[in-house]
Formats: sequence, structure tokens, C-alpha cells
Amino acid sequence: MSSSTSRKLALISVSDKTDIDKIAKELISNNYDILSTGGTAKFLTKNKIPNIPIAKFTNFEEILEGRVKTLHPVIHAGILAKNKNDLLKIKDSNYQLIDMVIVNLYPFEKVTADKNCKFADAIENIDIGGPTMLRAAAKNHNRVTVLTDPDDYQTVIKEIKNKGSTTKNLRYKLALKVFSLISKYDSAITNYLIENSKIKEDLIPTELNIVLEKENNLRYGENPHQRAALYNIRIPRSLGFNFKQLAGKELSFNNLVDSESALSCVKQFQKHACVIVKHANPCGVSESTSLLKAY
Repeated sequence: MSSSTSRKLALISVSDKTDIDKIAKELISNNYDILSTGGTAKFLTKNKIPNIPIAKFTNFEEILEGRVKTLHPVIHAGILAKNKNDLLKIKDSNYQLIDMVIVNLYPFEKVTADKNCKFADAIENIDIGGPTMLRAAAKNHNRVTVLTDPDDYQTVIKEIKNKGSTTKNLRYKLALKVFSLISKYDSAITNYLIENSKIKEDLIPTELNIVLEKENNLRYGENPHQRAALYNIRIPRSLGFNFKQLAGKELSFNNLVDSESALSCVKQFQKHACVIVKHANPCGVSESTSLLKAY
């Protein structure tokens, strides 16, 4: 089944269906037809939003209990083609350009966060088709708009309404967001498999991928002319240097380094202790029967 050649194509396949009905309606009113998969197609149909099921578009029914449904040349050629001339070189006339890909992944981290999660359930929540489509669309961001975060839906619709299409700058930012997501996703899977290994010997990876997530910007870096930010370790999950600021102006890089240095030092004492730090070096240390006396 094909879309009208005068209209653009948006492929939607999402686990998180937040606002997907809203962006689908906006896209249809702005000259897009919608391709959809499984649960997404049912959701759109239930909300009376016209859509073309992937199986009808590719003439290929999903197999292996849904493990294979979007891994098809018609889909990936439509995403990866640089322009219409690329598709004209293919003998099969059913190939069409796919202009937008809206995909989010199976919730692997959420599922495995449950202590009762079975290993088999974790494996089934490793997304294959989703990352493949996202990577293809992000690679071809020169032409294709790729969306994986509902928070970006409104920005995309606004550009389409105002400019007729998305700008190259926005497509670049969205592509960058996709590659960042996939990197985190794969790191979460890697760490889960290491932690839940059934192999007798310890699995010590030759490479360790640590994903950092920005907590907030800092006042400045090591020097006032430098920018800096504070990051938490997201994968593997770690609280790191956890603190709550009670008063004072925005912290700088040096403030945090000094605080961490003081904490590392004071934790070595059994009784009440106080450490005074300047430029990461303790310049006064005291232990006493109370914090006030130590201070």
C-alpha cells in the first residue's frame, strides 16, 4: 500500500505514546501520511487518526512474535535515500521517501529496574528495530527529521507550520539527541548483562562505558573565564558526591572540588571532625567531642 506521492511520509512506532495523537493530527493537517506499527497503529486507529500499517506498506507481515517488522528494505531505503533520484534507480517502484521518523525504544531501563524482572523479560525488552530506524534517520538528518522525545514534538510542528518544513539546524540537533540516546541505551544493556552474567568467571570488560547526565551549570570553571557544569553518573547508576546547597551564590568548579576534598578527609575520622580546605588542600584539621569544638 502506498501513500499519495504529493504528500510526505512520517513513520511512527513508539512505546511511550505521550502526545503521539497530537503530533499525528498536526502532521496529517500539514500534508503528511502516517505509517505505523503494531500497538502504535492500534492506538492511532482507536483515536480515529488515519494511518497505514507497516505490513500493508511493505507487503510483509511481521514475524517472530513481532521481533521483525520494520527491518525491511522498503522502510530503510525510504529513510536512507538522500533524495528521490536514489529511489528511481531501484527497479521496484513501490519505494518511497520517508521524511520523518518518530520512534522511542522499549523501556529496557524501566523494566530491569524492577527487582523481580526475569532475565528473559529483560532480553525481550532489548529493542532492535527501533535503534536501527533511529540511527538510519539520524544519519540521514540532512533530509529526514527524527524524533524520539515527546518534548520536541511541539518544536517540530512549529517549524513545519512557520517554514513548511524543519530546518537543517533543528534536524542536526535532533540527530545528535538520537545518537546520545542510543549510546545510553546500549550502555544500560551492557551493564545489565555484566551484572547478571551466568558465566562462572568474573566478566571484567575491556572497555567501560560511563554515561554522565548534566545536573546543572556551574558559576565558572577552574578560572572565571571558563565554563563548567556538574554531571551525575547515570549508567552505572551512582549518587557520587551527593549534596544539597543551603545558602550562598551559585557554586563554581573550585567550590565543589574543595567540598569533595574536605568530605574525603573528614570521613577518615571516627569522632567529630572538621576540615578547612583551600584549593583542594586541607589547611586545618581538628577532631573533638563535638562538631562545634572541632570547628
